[in-house]
Amino acid sequence: MGKVKVIAHRGASADAPENTLAAVALAVDHGADFVEIDVRRTLDGELVVIHDPTLQRTTDVLRVFPGRARYDVAGFTLPEIRDLDAGSWFGPGFAGVRVPTLYEVLTALAGRAGLLLEVKDPASAPGIADDLHSVLDAAGWLEEASAGQLVVQSADWTFVNEFHLLLPEVPVGLLGGPPLPQEIDGAAGWAHCINPKNTKVTADLVRRVHGGGMVLWPYTVDNPRRMRELIQLGADGIITNRPALLAEVLAADPVLSRLRRLRRFLAGLVRTGP
Repeated sequence: MGKVKVIAHRGASADAPENTLAAVALAVDHGADFVEIDVRRTLDGELVVIHDPTLQRTTDVLRVFPGRARYDVAGFTLPEIRDLDAGSWFGPGFAGVRVPTLYEVLTALAGRAGLLLEVKDPASAPGIADDLHSVLDAAGWLEEASAGQLVVQSADWTFVNEFHLLLPEVPVGLLGGPPLPQEIDGAAGWAHCINPKNTKVTADLVRRVHGGGMVLWPYTVDNPRRMRELIQLGADGIITNRPALLAEVLAADPVLSRLRRLRRFLAGLVRTGP
């Protein structure tokens, strides 16, 4: 049922500053089927792509805005965040790279790769589901959702369910856990994917997820041996900081991909019966 998906974690974040347009572009160049990004809301209601709740780790905010009481993303306006360097921390070759907006990432990816969009701390940003709807619609990505090129995920599973009810046409994923067996069974029919930490993946978990008609995309795997193990277990995609490496693993060992497809086929026979 298709090849294992190469999912670039925060873009090609082993080779470019995470969650930037540079990392997104490099992920596509490295063969990513999907690019995973993190989204937060600014003080003035804009959606920006950044992982941490604060700005210190990946920008020069302390230099540009010294003496601020707090450095939360939610406490800065988009124009203020635009003034920050989000690349120099990674390497001098990325000096001047900026924190992108969600709209900019959507525009950069359109027609080139799918998007796994993680909503960070949605409980701290009431109404962010409606904001997402507006930006996705403005960028033409609701059509991408219907084509299977967009998945919205969060570690806040209550939000995921609420987002699904608001926009049932957009596939959604449950991040973390993994969910308990009864939670997996309850997600069948409305969730597209279960995305647990890779060390939590077992053959039983894979069978349960597939039995509910969902896919499994574990995170975050940069070791080729572990990549091969997950493919053998039946993972449908792998989230990695090194998409080029995963693409090489898949290209070098197509037998693993065929084995995964056979297991999915056999699981389908078990579900449907003779």
